[in-house]
Amino acid sequence: MSKFRQQHMSIMWHEISDKDSDIPAVKASLHEKAGLVGRVGLMLLSVGAGAFRVRAAMNKISRALNITCNADIGIKSVEYTCIEGAESCTNALSNVTYGVNTDKLHLMEMFCDGFSERADKYSIDRFHKMLDTIQKGKGNYNTLLASLASGAACAAFAFLLGGHLIDIICSFFAAAVGFGIRKELIKRHLTLFANTSIAVLASCLIYIGLINVIDYASGAPFDYQAGYICSVLFLIPGFPLITGGIDLAKLDLRSGIERITYAFLVILVASTTAAFAASLFNFCPEEFTVYEINETLRYLLIAVTSFIGVFGFSVLFNSTPRMAATAGIIGMFANTFRMVLINEFGIGVNIAAFCGALLAGLLASSIKRFIGFPRITLTVPSIVIMVPGMFMYKGVYYISTGMFSDGLNWLGKALIIVVSLPLGLVFARIITDRNFRQSS
Repeated sequence: MSKFRQQHMSIMWHEISDKDSDIPAVKASLHEKAGLVGRVGLMLLSVGAGAFRVRAAMNKISRALNITCNADIGIKSVEYTCIEGAESCTNALSNVTYGVNTDKLHLMEMFCDGFSERADKYSIDRFHKMLDTIQKGKGNYNTLLASLASGAACAAFAFLLGGHLIDIICSFFAAAVGFGIRKELIKRHLTLFANTSIAVLASCLIYIGLINVIDYASGAPFDYQAGYICSVLFLIPGFPLITGGIDLAKLDLRSGIERITYAFLVILVASTTAAFAASLFNFCPEEFTVYEINETLRYLLIAVTSFIGVFGFSVLFNSTPRMAATAGIIGMFANTFRMVLINEFGIGVNIAAFCGALLAGLLASSIKRFIGFPRITLTVPSIVIMVPGMFMYKGVYYISTGMFSDGLNWLGKALIIVVSLPLGLVFARIITDRNFRQSS
């Protein structure tokens, strides 16, 4: 059996810089400065930052080092040129894969914000050691806590989509198990398609198994065909979908297209696997049965479950508890507002999604200076709860069974909502951020 050989070779950052030198970073050689600029951009990409944020960070470091930087940024790679006087240095760097880590994103922003004050005091190698500390930092949650958060988020999704108590309970356990399995597979570096398919299949099987146990125990058959898809909604690639849309709005076409393509691949693999499970057990996605509930209590529960859902997704993005709670509060107001617009005023789902995302963006911008968290760590988790994962699954399911008209109908509904969500954040940013509002 041949030995596993790593495809992406590791970069020895400390070999690029002079480890024994105490020369301040501003006086270092161009290739050392360029290496530091590139590493900052690459690390930001590795934690899910969009092209606008990555470029802004690389520019901030470059200005402090008295060099000029021009970068072309994708979802996991960056090609850039640094210029100092008549010299230039061009590098191409790439990460192994795509991921999201809002806590490290926050730490990277803090690093960049404080860089100019230290650039004439610290050496390049010392800055690399600071980045080593951020890069090697462990997650805020172990697999068990993250799995429980996944279960809570999907259970909240089940309620918001109209599920009953049994749907909610079964979604919780199935999503927790599915996410736990996927996280362990990712630790073992299993490729995207494989870990996604196995996680979806595990969640579907757990959900169906629990329903059968409930059927046997109660003696009354329960229709599980509407709720089982809620158990796999932890796989919704909300971060690349939203940041991809924002990148397109800033004409970072490469980054935007790559992110949306990545999100599409995850959705396609997850939906196809879920459709396979459906055909295996001979059931199809049906509408939830409507049940009566007091209107005031209903919106109170919508607010509570919106908070739980956003908090749960924030934990999956490795947000700190304070960051997750802040995003949860923003999401609670934004999603409840969206539901009120749809249910009470009859506003279309796309316009309501835009307004909900706009409110989330405005709230995040208004409190940013008080809490210090980057907007993206609050806005994207707060609107992931609005991403129409159920619509996407139904579209792929019906197409896979030859019902193209129904499938395209559901995909069309999903598309207008997915387009509206980043647009809401974009306009919130245009209103509140001059640097984002202007092209330069």
